[in-house]
Amino acid sequence: MARQSPIGQTVVQSSSKRSRQSAEYRAERERLEPYESIAREVIRLRMGKSLSQEVLAKRMGTTKSAISRLESGHHAPSVATLHKLAAACGARVVIGFELTVKEPILKIAKV
Repeated sequence: MARQSPIGQTVVQSSSKRSRQSAEYRAERERLEPYESIAREVIRLRMGKSLSQEVLAKRMGTTKSAISRLESGHHAPSVATLHKLAAACGARVVIGFELTVKEPILKIAKV
């Protein structure tokens, strides 16, 4: 069960309520969703390797604040940054696409 904040709503409840009430808020949440998804993967990878932000930054040749920004989910990382991150963690970058609308599969007629 989700814990309630001192003001009586969980973060999910509060965000959901704001999304229903504000088209602008909803649009911003939708804009940030891909970056937040990448941030969750970055955090999962870093923590899975038991690395602090400082150690990861040193391995990547960057700063702790750059890692913090990447993990905030508010910025679009470059593919080059993702490759540096992967190399620093002994991993590789895998990028894919997912169709949002199901399209019919073309069938080839036998002649």
